[in-house]
Amino acid sequence: MLSSTVGVYEHDDLVQYIVNGLPVYAHGKEDLQAFRFFTSNLVEQGRCKQTEIVRCFCISADSVNRNLKKFREQGEQAFFSPENRHGHCHKIRGEVHERIQKKLAAGQSVNSIAKEEKITEGSIRYAIKQGHLKKSP
Repeated sequence: MLSSTVGVYEHDDLVQYIVNGLPVYAHGKEDLQAFRFFTSNLVEQGRCKQTEIVRCFCISADSVNRNLKKFREQGEQAFFSPENRHGHCHKIRGEVHERIQKKLAAGQSVNSIAKEEKITEGSIRYAIKQGHLKKSP
């Protein structure tokens, strides 16, 4: 039980939420965005408290607060819009991508490129790891 009226269970990689005995929402076990959306929705509707989410799912209070704030300010689309899905580097696109690729091809270090482009080294390294950018040998 998540709260006195909300229960949750997992079966066949599907997480099911039940309110007062009725199923109300389900998402895949690995669907983090749906989890964040629905737990924030439960708190917003007053179905459970933030501390109950923290206790039940063993997550940090900060992440629950952050997701609730996101839900209140931006709504459902904040969790499901394409730019918030994993699998691409949203900071490195278009002209920025081209400039960084030219600098990498010229042998410039990731650190210096990151400083010039005002993005993190991690973003560039992630794009390289994902194959979106190629580092010269």
